[in-house]
Amino acid sequence: MSATPSHAFWGGKRVLLTGHTGFKGGWLALMLHRLGAQVTGISLAPNTVPSLYELAGVETVCDSHFCDIRDSGRFSQLVRGARPEVVLHLAAQPLVRASYREPMETFGINVMGTVHLLEALRGLATCRVAVMVTTDKVYENREWHWPYREVDALGGHDPYSASKAASEIAIASYRSAFLHAQGLALASARAGNVIGGGDWSGDRLLPDAIRAWQTGAVLAIRNPGSIRPWQHVIEPLAGYLVLAQSLWSKPELAGPWNFGPDASENASVHDVVEMARSAWAGAGVAYEENAGPHEAGRLTLETAKARELLSVQPRWGLQESVSRTVTWYRRLFEGASARALCEEDIVAWERAR
Repeated sequence: MSATPSHAFWGGKRVLLTGHTGFKGGWLALMLHRLGAQVTGISLAPNTVPSLYELAGVETVCDSHFCDIRDSGRFSQLVRGARPEVVLHLAAQPLVRASYREPMETFGINVMGTVHLLEALRGLATCRVAVMVTTDKVYENREWHWPYREVDALGGHDPYSASKAASEIAIASYRSAFLHAQGLALASARAGNVIGGGDWSGDRLLPDAIRAWQTGAVLAIRNPGSIRPWQHVIEPLAGYLVLAQSLWSKPELAGPWNFGPDASENASVHDVVEMARSAWAGAGVAYEENAGPHEAGRLTLETAKARELLSVQPRWGLQESVSRTVTWYRRLFEGASARALCEEDIVAWERAR
């Protein structure tokens, strides 16, 4: 049976969540609220229109602050003022293609923003656990046919991947040099490609598809043969929560962790698009090969560590995850509440165990 985030653990916990205005952060804020946590959110204002933060009323489930994590002074003041017991760090510049356009901004947010948070946690006696979310793209990608393990070499061709790999090195340094001795269990979480309702970012597969198909346009797809570890957004978020509650009682689990689907669920961009196309009748697609800057062709994760030590296993397969994502957007366009749609998916996931 797959582990579930514990109401008994999270109820009343003071939690600092960075990136709460983003896609994953918005879902995580709603999950933490459902678990009874007292959440402080720190992030930039939403940068998409629409945004899950606004549509789902995320500001009503947390103490929300807008702050650039590159502003070390104000950011540190907010972190320390929240007196968190648990920190979940999701704030980032999360897009590969955007990192080619703005490499300095990407490194500034993903590396120095993370360092600013780590520095703010030094000497903060209230905090016992911190989970820093990076990405599956932190690995030096060799386009090989077996999945990457937590012990494999870090690297990155594009600025996004390189910045996240660099942040992993900073995280490991702070854990060894400062935070372990302080009694703070520090982990990093590396998750695969996530899908789910409420994502309106550019250069993401299903949001691009929904935008095109809603208007009757043909979706242009680059690199349809690329293999990725796709999963519904709830899956890795639940994994982060289970990891955090495990670190509370077992600080020796501090370190890097992979979260992703079963190996049989890894799929190509083409496969995911065709699943979504089937769910959205009449959708048009035009496939293009090798369009745009370099991105990894094959990337999969070994998740045995999370499965065996945390009992974290996916509950939804790819077909169901894609179907639920398309249904979420369709129902939203028909007038359903974004908050209610998220809560329905969260309840369904909890019952799927």
